[in-house]
Amino acid sequence: MLQAGDKAPDFALRASDKSLVKLSEQRGKKVLLLFFPFAFTGVCTKELCMMRDNLAEYEGLDTQILAISVDSPYALAKWKAEQGFNFPMLSDFNKVASKKYDSLYKAFGLGLKGVSKRSAFVIDVNGMIQYAEVLENAGELPNFEAIKETLKVISDK
Repeated sequence: MLQAGDKAPDFALRASDKSLVKLSEQRGKKVLLLFFPFAFTGVCTKELCMMRDNLAEYEGLDTQILAISVDSPYALAKWKAEQGFNFPMLSDFNKVASKKYDSLYKAFGLGLKGVSKRSAFVIDVNGMIQYAEVLENAGELPNFEAIKETLKVISDK
C-alpha cells in the first residue's frame, strides 16, 4: 500500500472531455487525487460537491484536484455537466490507476468487482505522496481537514 514518502505512480487517463491527462504533467503543482466508486451515487455526489463548493480554498493552496473513477468518460461528462463540477474528472475504465494506487474493492455492492475505493492522495510538486488514505467503507469520506493541513504544511516548505 502506498504511503507518505512514496513516489506517486504515474498514469495517463481520459478526462470527461476526452483529453488525455498525465499525472507527470502536473509536476510543479500540488495534486489532490480523489478516487471514488461511481458517478451519480449519493456519497460520491456529496464528496465531489464539497470539492466544487470549496475549490477556491484548494486553489488558494495551489492544488489541482483530479477526481478518478472507473466510470466511462461519457458518464463522467454527463455527471460533471449536471453537477457543475469545476475540476477534471478522469476515467479509469481499465482500472490502471486504481490498481497502481491499491484502490480497488475486491467486491462492491451488487456483486460488482473492480470498483475504485474511495481514496485520497496528496502529491507534492516533486511527485511524492505526502498523504494517503484508502477507505474500505465506501460510505465514509476522506479526512479533508487532514488533507488541507497537509497541503498547508507542504505550502510552507
